Amino acid sequence: MALKDPTDAPGDTASIAAGSPATTTTPEAPKGDILPPTEPSSNSPPAKSTPARTRTETIIIMLALCSSLFLVALDSTIITTAVPTIAADFNSSLGYTWVGSAFMLSNAALVPIWGKVSDIWGRKPVLLIATTIFFLGSLLCAVSQSMAMLIASRAIQGGGGGGILSLVNICISDLFSLRQRSFYFGMVGLVWAVAAASGPLLGGVFTSEISWRWCFYINLPVCGVCIVILFFFLKLHNPRTSMREGLAAVDWMGSMTVIGGTTMILLALEFGGITFPWDSATVLCLIIFGSVMIGLFAVIEWKIAKYPVIPLRIFKATANQAALSIAFFQSFVFQSGAYWLPLYFQGAKAHTSLQSGYYLLPFIVSLAFFSTLAGLFIKKTGQYKLVIIAGMATMTLGFGLFIDLDKNSPLVKIIIYQLIAGIGVGPNFQAPLLALQTNVAPRDIASSTATFSFFRQIAAAISIVVGGAIFNNEMDTHYKSLEPSLGVSLAARFSGHNAATSVTMVRSLPEAQKELVEALYAASLSKMYIMFAVFGFVGTLAALFIQQKTLSRDHVEHKTGLKSMQAEHNRNSNSDEEAAPQSEKAQVSA
Repeated sequence: MALKDPTDAPGDTASIAAGSPATTTTPEAPKGDILPPTEPSSNSPPAKSTPARTRTETIIIMLALCSSLFLVALDSTIITTAVPTIAADFNSSLGYTWVGSAFMLSNAALVPIWGKVSDIWGRKPVLLIATTIFFLGSLLCAVSQSMAMLIASRAIQGGGGGGILSLVNICISDLFSLRQRSFYFGMVGLVWAVAAASGPLLGGVFTSEISWRWCFYINLPVCGVCIVILFFFLKLHNPRTSMREGLAAVDWMGSMTVIGGTTMILLALEFGGITFPWDSATVLCLIIFGSVMIGLFAVIEWKIAKYPVIPLRIFKATANQAALSIAFFQSFVFQSGAYWLPLYFQGAKAHTSLQSGYYLLPFIVSLAFFSTLAGLFIKKTGQYKLVIIAGMATMTLGFGLFIDLDKNSPLVKIIIYQLIAGIGVGPNFQAPLLALQTNVAPRDIASSTATFSFFRQIAAAISIVVGGAIFNNEMDTHYKSLEPSLGVSLAARFSGHNAATSVTMVRSLPEAQKELVEALYAASLSKMYIMFAVFGFVGTLAALFIQQKTLSRDHVEHKTGLKSMQAEHNRNSNSDEEAAPQSEKAQVSA
């Protein structure tokens, strides 16, 4: 049995001989696409080119890819404002933790696997499978009749979402040259930022005006349209790998250890300080055994796996380490804005969840605009290192300014601080990925892109937990000062991990008590932003090690499938040299 693609052209479905090149040079964007065609390099391997894409086809494909990615980003945050209502409907406090965590856990744990699977069976079939899984998970979430069913459905949804997250960037890498790619990566960054930041607002609207179930129903028609469009319009090489051969080539030991290790560590972070004490046997065992599993994963990828999920050669170059570090730190800091700024507006300013969404607009608009602007700038100049450094430095400044926010901060100051933070966050959603791709071999594009997404998702999960731990500890330290004014019972509602879930009570407090609680929310969040500013600064230092290369306009199509993988493996099995830079003529600038 082979995974087949009805839209494949004859040139795309031809088998690759065991020793033939795994890449095909094709003119970029012919027949009315965004850029005029460029001639293939004279030293590129001769092979048949893929069918030309018209401008209309390119627009349709990108709309489908961005729409599917929008839904994944949206579902990572849309549930935050709906969780209290969901928990009340099912009469289960378990939902406060697990409705969001189940999605994040499966998403982060499975992200590394999708890239290598697409190398074996091709990008299009695997993307369609991931989108279908996300569709089914969304449907099950929408019709859930119990909290347990909803949590399980969110895990299914997150697993499919991890595939979409990886495959969208991988498909764009296969469709466009490095120079052209920067523009489309900018679009992807815009979509991700807007969706993730606007999720709480949309979740609040659906929950208050219709039903929380529409947080999931809204995915179904969009997913359905995306599946149809991608099925008929996305034209990428289909290796027609048989199921038996493909399953035999999967790095099962590596896959199981990275999934198991990641899940255990994230569970430890989720449980620590809330469900179990940090020094409890449960949390310590999860951390220890999770770390052991990650160590085993590294050994397997280094010494055993023929086709590793994450080839360790990706980490050899300092520039690659820098790009992945930036992915981690940028995601870590951005998540604090999307997750904790609404709490500032509700806790320190006593606004509703809907109003907090409106007040977040300066952050959303600025990061969306500058994500797109960065893509256009890189496409025009090819200078991505400058964009990365400037973005990380500005982001650090913006989140450092958040330390200054208190309950009396005027709206103008809040808007200006958000604009600065958004200007810094926007450019680095995708620019570090471009820097990474210029420095790896074509055979490692999918794996390195999936690894990039993995670092981002892990950072997002850790950011919420670590930020929450600092906030909870700060609120705990003020518990005694609340008792005289609020009483023991009410003071307990605004201490520790109860503070975030009790934020809606702030507006109903008598004026004197409200003033006191608002000041404590602002002070606790201010302490938390010190940490995020430090992480931003470390990310800025990492950006200095990015290597600037010239971005070619020539496009090199990477052929997927086992024959291509075997040919690459044979050519490199006896070589200890670092992987060649991407063959799209990316050369170090003078």
